[in-house]
Amino acid sequence: MSEDLVLVTGGSGFVATHCIDQLLRAGYKVRTTVRSLTREPDVRSMLKAVGAPRLEALTFAATDLGADKGWAEAAAGCRYVLHVASPFPPRAPKHEDELIIPAREGALRVLRAARDSGVERVVMTSSFAAVGYGHKPRTAIFTEADWTDLTGSGVAAYPKSKTIAERAAWEFIAREGGALELTVVNPVGIFGPVLGADYAPSILIVKRLLDGAVPACPRLSFGVVDVRDVADIHLRAMTHPAAKGERFLALAGGALSLIQVARILKEHMGVAGRRVPTGEMPDWIVRFLAHFVSDMKMIAPEVGKQKNISNEKARSILGWTPRSNEEAIIATAESLQRLGLLKK
Repeated sequence: MSEDLVLVTGGSGFVATHCIDQLLRAGYKVRTTVRSLTREPDVRSMLKAVGAPRLEALTFAATDLGADKGWAEAAAGCRYVLHVASPFPPRAPKHEDELIIPAREGALRVLRAARDSGVERVVMTSSFAAVGYGHKPRTAIFTEADWTDLTGSGVAAYPKSKTIAERAAWEFIAREGGALELTVVNPVGIFGPVLGADYAPSILIVKRLLDGAVPACPRLSFGVVDVRDVADIHLRAMTHPAAKGERFLALAGGALSLIQVARILKEHMGVAGRRVPTGEMPDWIVRFLAHFVSDMKMIAPEVGKQKNISNEKARSILGWTPRSNEEAIIATAESLQRLGLLKK
């Protein structure tokens, strides 16, 4: 059991809450950042609901990715930092800088504070969005050596923000990081048990299918990973000597299509799955609706694209063994049902 202090940014968020839970279970002391200390009771309530132990070892700091205030104090005395917080909107922003600037500047604020406080290693949550977008259709497998091509067509604001923020982080480490180490985790779509009303936008995919908000499934395919495994890979990357200076793609297995997700929900959710659509939406309808509906605008460039992604690096170096795609999807649906977050 370690008495080391770990800073987790964005403590009220979906991934961060699971990271805190696993850190407490592993015996660490945890400090987490929230925009306002009024969120502390919510975070403690979510952790209590999931059975997190040693909640007395958790403290809170009020900070914002958009301002310098409070970051030096938040990082003080910490051996490790998990920089999980980053903006992810449910809809396309009016201007891409609404995402890009806070993602990049927030990452640099955290890294500066970590370096100045003598932190040993920062594990930063990036995304597959920084790896596999803007490329021409390809059958070659995406690995950690790949980067999203910002000059490619149809790269939306979110992939841009993740790519620019991660590149800025690596450049900071190379130029002025000093002894600070950086490791980056690049998850695909994050699913799994929801603990409260704050959850990853990917969860909305399952919620909308179950609520009957999607009349038919666009021909989308995406990687899936359970949030519990995302937290696990963060903890492994935090301490493993071979993780220094590395990126790790986090995904359970092969990509799932939206219609496959719908079939899993139909098969396993009984009455709760009665509204799930069983047909696919033609590509031309998605592209047409993209002119009027912001949600469709975000997904239209990805319709019909297949992406092959490998998790071999995380498995071989970190000994990471994620849950299956199906288990992650079912856990998502069951938790939404349990918390009363589905349409009646």
